[in-house]
Amino acid sequence: MRFVHMMFIAVAALAVAGAPARAGSLLSLFGLAPQPQQAAPEDYQAYAPQQEPLARETPTTTRELIADPTRAKPGTITIDTAERTLYLSLPNGQAWRYRVGVGREGFTWRGVRRIGRKEEWPSWTPPAAMLKRRPDLPRYMAGGEDNPLGARAMYLYAGEHDSGFRIHGSNEPWTIGEAVSSGCIRMLNDDVKDLYNRVKVGTTVVVM
Repeated sequence: MRFVHMMFIAVAALAVAGAPARAGSLLSLFGLAPQPQQAAPEDYQAYAPQQEPLARETPTTTRELIADPTRAKPGTITIDTAERTLYLSLPNGQAWRYRVGVGREGFTWRGVRRIGRKEEWPSWTPPAAMLKRRPDLPRYMAGGEDNPLGARAMYLYAGEHDSGFRIHGSNEPWTIGEAVSSGCIRMLNDDVKDLYNRVKVGTTVVVM
């Protein structure tokens, strides 16, 4: 025991003197050196199993009656894409406010359109540009709960021409409030039904 005690004193002296390698060598002779920990490979995360994100709980409506911040003409729809909110201006200085989903990066836009037509439980025909990006999509989908356009659609026109953009419901309610679409404005189905009943063909839509 005295010999071992003397060895620890010698190792400590070597370490203090700046010779940690020699100190470790002496300890290893007696099987006392600590074993190095094996480092995880740098790409460990790449091989870790990925879980699908759970769909967060969503309300059935986001509609609120507030003082109108847009000061737009009554009956005008104003969409703030940065805030991801839609306002319907009322005659009394108030507005209905709804949360919406907007275009993802590269698909945002600004401008003035009008509602050119309205449809309940609309069918969906993906445009050619979308099919080029996503050839796995169906060429046609009948209206219904699984349809990406949801319960209602209001088709946005530029003059007499369909711009290709819509205000519509969604079969993915957890995306409301996110920048996820190809430029369309998404709403909860209960919200889009409410808005649909409040506006008419010809309504001005300002996207900012």
